[in-house]
Amino acid sequence: MDRFRYLVVEGPIGAGKTSLARRLAARLSADLVLEQPEENPFLARFYHDMPRFALPTQLFFLFQRARLLEPLAQPDMFGRPAIGDFLLDKDPLFARITLSADELALYQKIYEALRPRSSAPDLVIYLQAQPATLVERVRRRAAGYERGISDEYLALLAESYARFFYHYDGAPVLIVNSENLNFVERDEDFELLVSRVRRMKSRREFFNLG
Repeated sequence: MDRFRYLVVEGPIGAGKTSLARRLAARLSADLVLEQPEENPFLARFYHDMPRFALPTQLFFLFQRARLLEPLAQPDMFGRPAIGDFLLDKDPLFARITLSADELALYQKIYEALRPRSSAPDLVIYLQAQPATLVERVRRRAAGYERGISDEYLALLAESYARFFYHYDGAPVLIVNSENLNFVERDEDFELLVSRVRRMKSRREFFNLG
């Protein structure tokens, strides 16, 4: 695992990316780079009225994510590894499914001007799950700002993530079917994933317990 200096865990809401990022950071003594959705003052309102609050919600996250990645633009060769729970290249994914055409054009201009020129991750772990599984996980944890998320939106996100990572080639990707895996509560599942990451040889591989 030491060869991965910058590792990102990604996936739709409910996939478990932040929990896995925390556990990997503890294993690697790595710095955590986590987005902070609770800081976004528009998020709860967005889930209740998407057309009205999509643009400010999206721009807040863009500014936040760019700020969090600024330190990685000039990595310290003697510093600790970093583990993140978001990939900035994925940021436009949300914009394309929530913004109007005019709003999307404005967002794209701001995105290109703002995005830091940081190095690509050494590895992206993309967590997949069926929409029904995402819904169940989100309802179970019931964070305040997530109570307004519709089942339809979670299904659309899952489809959009799958489409994005089908084409993504900016970094090596390990695609993980997380349906039957619990990296937080089951140590054996976490160790299986760590072992699978260590054996990564190509730029796109799959991990599926069936």
